[in-house]
Amino acid sequence: MSRIALVALLVDDYDEAVRFYTGALGFRLAEDTPRPDGSRWVVVEPARPGGTALLLARAKGADQRARVGDQTGGRVGFFLHTDDFARDHARMTAAGVTFLEEPRHEPYGSVAVFQDLYGNRWDLLQPRSTTEDTTA
Repeated sequence: MSRIALVALLVDDYDEAVRFYTGALGFRLAEDTPRPDGSRWVVVEPARPGGTALLLARAKGADQRARVGDQTGGRVGFFLHTDDFARDHARMTAAGVTFLEEPRHEPYGSVAVFQDLYGNRWDLLQPRSTTEDTTA
């Protein structure tokens, strides 16, 4: 095994999810294939290759619909790395992404929690290894 390729993310609607992830977060649509049962195989991924992609899975039934937006029990469940925190934070804010806190600088890097369109919590994170060295 070499990596986790996909993580399923429950969504209410394929098209609104694709618009959010490709527009507000800057992901690219990697695949959108109709399936015989009327569902779709929809994959979005960060623009830079090599990361884990998201399979946008439309919720079916009451149990799955109840979990849309709260797949991780209210904690941050997804971590979006950047090589330029200020640039991406500003771009995402301008695109209407809801940040739940002001950016903060921790020993591990620059970070701010945001919500996707359904309420799932994410970290926008520039790991310390790529942040500017403030001790110089």
